[in-house]
Amino acid sequence: MTSTLPAERTPRLVSRRLLMAEVAIVLGLSLGRSAVYSAVHWVEALTEPGAVADQAAVLNASKSPGRPWFDLTLQLLGLGFGLVPVLLVGYLLVTGGQGWASIGLDRTRAGKDLAGGAGLAASVGGAGLALYLVTHAIGVDLTVVASGLPDVWWRIPVLLLASVQNALLEEVVFIGYLLLRLRQLGVGDRTAVGAAALLRGCYHLYQGLGGFAGNLAMGLIFGIVYRRWGRLGPLVVAHTLMDAVAFVGFALLAGRVSWLPT
Repeated sequence: MTSTLPAERTPRLVSRRLLMAEVAIVLGLSLGRSAVYSAVHWVEALTEPGAVADQAAVLNASKSPGRPWFDLTLQLLGLGFGLVPVLLVGYLLVTGGQGWASIGLDRTRAGKDLAGGAGLAASVGGAGLALYLVTHAIGVDLTVVASGLPDVWWRIPVLLLASVQNALLEEVVFIGYLLLRLRQLGVGDRTAVGAAALLRGCYHLYQGLGGFAGNLAMGLIFGIVYRRWGRLGPLVVAHTLMDAVAFVGFALLAGRVSWLPT
């Protein structure tokens, strides 16, 4: 039977539908799913008795309290499996004929990526910490416990690995992959950056409204920088440095300084 549609339109229609399905699947398997859970946890925090600031959002929690070797094993397994969505995105890029270079995650400009990422971390990270302290003080943020790991020899290495994992997962999915696919779907750059930043903010709602606002702003800044530089490398470096300072800093300073909520 001869199709009534022009031949050149049929593949495009199928390709668009498949691309939209791919985006939904990738997000559903990774940060999109986590954003939904995060929103539910925020509503749960609001409906708990007492002030929001008196509740805690524990990052990097112990997975087997009192059993450090099992805890370490589970931590490493969690970090490894947490990178599977990143590998999935890489697979989709490579099989689509694009590869990691298409999102600026390669070693061709490693030095500039490191320098740019360090500068970005210094400017965004300081503002983020100040925002958290203010929003926690006015009671719209939970107390973020950046490390719930026991004081054992592997605590700092695991926190550093968690920083790398978080950076790769969020930047590859929210920026490199999502912005590329939204552009292929015909979404304008400003709308795409805004949508990705909004999703990033929702992903951090479990921390409270300050966590949402801070990560929304971070997503907008990172999206704009990515559009200008065309490189994901600096964003991964910046995110890794910011998380490393937050995680390790909390582990070393919690209970020792008065200005850090615990």
